[in-house]
Amino acid sequence: MVQDEEDLLTVREVAKKLRVDDTTVRRWIKNGVLEAITLPHRGTRQAYRIRRSTLDTLLNSSQLPVS
Repeated sequence: MVQDEEDLLTVREVAKKLRVDDTTVRRWIKNGVLEAITLPHRGTRQAYRIRRSTLDTLLNSSQLPVS
């Protein structure tokens, strides 16, 4: 299970790697461009986790989504 947790990234971590704003990553998730795991939350913002393999696939693709 520890291995699985290491393979999950926060929205902020993904945004930093892609050099975009957190809001852009959240928009990609909501539009179905980026696959994410939805976590239960109590705050105002939905909590997501993105698999490292999903990010790697996106980075290796020839075209990143338009911000």
